[in-house]
Amino acid sequence: MDLKDYYLLAALLACIWLDPSIAQELIYPIREELQENVLIGNIPKDLNISHTNAATGASANLVYRLVSKAGDNPLVRVLSSTGEIFTTSNRIDREKLCPGPSFEDSECSFEIEVVILPNDYFRLIKIKIIVKDTNDNAPMFPSPVINISIPENTLINSRFAIPSATDPDTGPNSVHKYELINGQSAFGLDIVETPEGEKWPQLIVQQNLDREQKDTYVMKIKVEDGGSPQKSSTAILQVTVTDVNDNKPVFKESQIDVHIPENSPIGTSVVQLQATDADIGANADIHYVFGTQVSPATKRLFALNTTSGLITVQRPLDREETAIHKLSVLASDGSSSPARATVTINVTDVNDNPPNIDLRYIISPINGTVFLSEKDPINTKIALITVSDRDTDINGKVICFIEKDVPFHLKAVYDNQYLLETSALLDYEGTKEYNFKIVASDSGKPSLNQTALVRVRLEDENDNPPIFTQPVIELPVMENNKRDLFLTTLTATDEDSGKNAEIVYQLGPNASFFDLDRKTGVLTASRVFDREDQDKFLFTVTARDNGTPPLQTQATVIVTVLDENDNNPKFTHNHFQFFVSENLPKYSTVGVITVTDSDAGENAAVSLSILNDNENFILDPYSGVIKSNVSFDREQQSSYTFDVKAVDSGRPPCSSVAKVTINVIDVNDNTPIVIYPPSNTSFKLVPLSSIPGSVVAEVFAVDGDTGMNAELKYTIVSGNNKGLFRIDPVTGNITLEEKPAITDIGLHRLVVNISDLGYPKSLHTLVLVFLYVNDTVGNATLIYDLIRRTMETPIDRNIGESSETYQNGDYLTIMIAFVTGALVVIIVIFVTVLLRCRHASRFKAAQRKKQGAEWMSPNSSLLNFVTIEGNKPDDPAHEPINGTISLPTELEEQGIGRFDWNATPTTTFKPSSPDLARHYKSASPQSAFHLKADTPVSVKKHHVIQELPLDNTFVGGCDTLSKRSSTSSDHFSASESSSQGGFKTKGPMHTRQ
Repeated sequence: MDLKDYYLLAALLACIWLDPSIAQELIYPIREELQENVLIGNIPKDLNISHTNAATGASANLVYRLVSKAGDNPLVRVLSSTGEIFTTSNRIDREKLCPGPSFEDSECSFEIEVVILPNDYFRLIKIKIIVKDTNDNAPMFPSPVINISIPENTLINSRFAIPSATDPDTGPNSVHKYELINGQSAFGLDIVETPEGEKWPQLIVQQNLDREQKDTYVMKIKVEDGGSPQKSSTAILQVTVTDVNDNKPVFKESQIDVHIPENSPIGTSVVQLQATDADIGANADIHYVFGTQVSPATKRLFALNTTSGLITVQRPLDREETAIHKLSVLASDGSSSPARATVTINVTDVNDNPPNIDLRYIISPINGTVFLSEKDPINTKIALITVSDRDTDINGKVICFIEKDVPFHLKAVYDNQYLLETSALLDYEGTKEYNFKIVASDSGKPSLNQTALVRVRLEDENDNPPIFTQPVIELPVMENNKRDLFLTTLTATDEDSGKNAEIVYQLGPNASFFDLDRKTGVLTASRVFDREDQDKFLFTVTARDNGTPPLQTQATVIVTVLDENDNNPKFTHNHFQFFVSENLPKYSTVGVITVTDSDAGENAAVSLSILNDNENFILDPYSGVIKSNVSFDREQQSSYTFDVKAVDSGRPPCSSVAKVTINVIDVNDNTPIVIYPPSNTSFKLVPLSSIPGSVVAEVFAVDGDTGMNAELKYTIVSGNNKGLFRIDPVTGNITLEEKPAITDIGLHRLVVNISDLGYPKSLHTLVLVFLYVNDTVGNATLIYDLIRRTMETPIDRNIGESSETYQNGDYLTIMIAFVTGALVVIIVIFVTVLLRCRHASRFKAAQRKKQGAEWMSPNSSLLNFVTIEGNKPDDPAHEPINGTISLPTELEEQGIGRFDWNATPTTTFKPSSPDLARHYKSASPQSAFHLKADTPVSVKKHHVIQELPLDNTFVGGCDTLSKRSSTSSDHFSASESSSQGGFKTKGPMHTRQ
């Protein structure tokens, strides 16, 4: 291979870029014996290293430095600026670098290390230089004269070994061929090549020998190598013809392999050779000798007993010097053809060599000490360390470590190479100097160690900022303070010295309320604090030294403003209004008073009290919860007002007052009260001439509740089976649906249900309305008698279904009596009408001054049977009537009013309307309603038949509605208005809210 080819191979094998912490490797093949200043390679070119910074585009000044040991005579040099490698004046001799036996495939090389500086571009390049052989040595025989003895009876073509020549060169430059000169036709030469590649010359007998004719032959043997130019040498070959001995010795084993430890003592037996000879006598005596190819060094290490053939150790062995020894042993009985055996002795390793540490500094030491700056970054390279061990296997496996804990570490770059680097930031103030050992230890048993001492000294830098004695400073101060109040003195220290330790102080942002002395660190208050405005100040204080560059640090100052009792308690409202439902149980929560105090702590601990309430309410002094001490009844009192006082616990205490109003919200707890008609036995005359739409009767009631709970609805629930009448659900006016017929003549009993629109449950009352259809009244006493008898008919049945006598039974008798006493009756009626008209006017005026509630029976409730007892001792027409009214389930459900929330009432009362119940108060005694003993009494009334007086307050000459005055103070008199049914009524109509 040409030298140019080797350079091309080196470029192709150049390592790709790796991480800078991992070394890169180059291989350069060269010829030995090169002259000085021959270019071997170019590192940046072969590794494609750019001298331009990729980020900035600026040129990088890289330095290439050969890592060498003090006292070394380097075989190559590296140009620091370009990275080119050249040969030196020290000649490279392959045979000197790699002494000992050489084989064709053996390689001879040496290694160098090159580092690239500065640290930012640091790389370690490992370069292997392979030294190729040059034919600079001629092959030589072991001796210039070679003596061979050949028996005279040797057969033609017999062969005799000739000592082979050796050549330190390898490959083609080693022994190539042998040539016999002046063979005198008696001898020829043949070359035998062994499996190991050795060429052994053999002398061939070409004719019969006769010692008596010629006993000595002198010739020359020439050996040549295959180099260019070719080199050769010659030796004298002297053949002595000896007497005949026709049996040669024979070895039991011709190839023997043995293993022996390198620490075997002298005299240790290696192998016992054994050869036999078929001859007897002197011709059978075998003599053992080393072959001519055994080197003198091997003969010095091993002894061969010529008689017994025992090989022993005669000098200490060293595997690291020679690991394999090949001994050629000849066994001769004196004949010309000795037996040959090859003994291979393998010297096994013993851990007898400690590791070697090769310490090469990257940062040049001064008097053995490396100087580092404490600002040097982590992983600063200090030295390259190579460890080795001449032993093999486990005995040659070496680990390297630092003996103690220091801020340095070893980074492996190859199996046997380490970089000594800094592992942490260095601190001059902490440690100024480091002395530590690097230990290399093998893995043998016992382990062998080697150490190397490293000294590192640090140079001081301004790297310590000032440090506050407290990173967080908390200061309490009372509000309403004086200006320039002293607060504290801030203190910081600096471990540096000189100007680097001179400190000045400066306030950070958000510190406008404070002043700070730059030199002394005295902190004062520049303004008056108000805790309610701001109770805490948080700002920073900077301490900076005078170093170059200056260093600084900050501390946090927290100023807490302490409270003074300078604020009154404050209610969230000046006037609290709460709304509660009536019938609320005693001790129920009514509301919560909320009060705040801008102060803190005890100054903000507020207690509450009621000032001017007569124990209607209970106030929790701390939570502000108001509870009732009474059960509310809106109908008795609709609101309560009192004052609440708040007092804090400060010294002196502060207080404030707020007003509280409790509004009672209505609950549907009152049933409708019937005002009109005032009696359950009253009746109205409906003439046959009445037209449809005429108002024939009126029903009016009031409710003690308010709002929707007082909205009333009127419904006929029984007695209108013919559909002759209709009641307005809002006004309560009863009108004719159609003109009365002859068949309608008689007494009609209507059961009217009056229900409120309360939510969620309505209450109602039942009232009886009697209508007498006829042209005239005739005998009122008879009608009252009929009314009393109707009480025996259940209210869910029409009175005509019980007996026809109510309508036509006594008709004949009545007609006869009417005809016979016509004149008398007419006169009486006329007088009665006249008196009644005057009495009715005065009666109505008295009615308006009385409460309609006097006509109500508070204990009346929904019953299956109700007994009505009437008592009028002065009038035979008002005799006590015992009647039973049955209210079945279906009628009870029909009588319960339900409010349609989507409907809007057509008429309302004005807020200034007078109490309508006063206009219908009767002076007549009330009839008594007696409840059965098995009927429970309920306080809350849901279904009520109101107990009205038996007197008919609107019977007589005023039986026609049209005679009522529209200007009367009676707000419930009939008026001409439009009803819900679409019919118009003459006279004033009832209006309601």
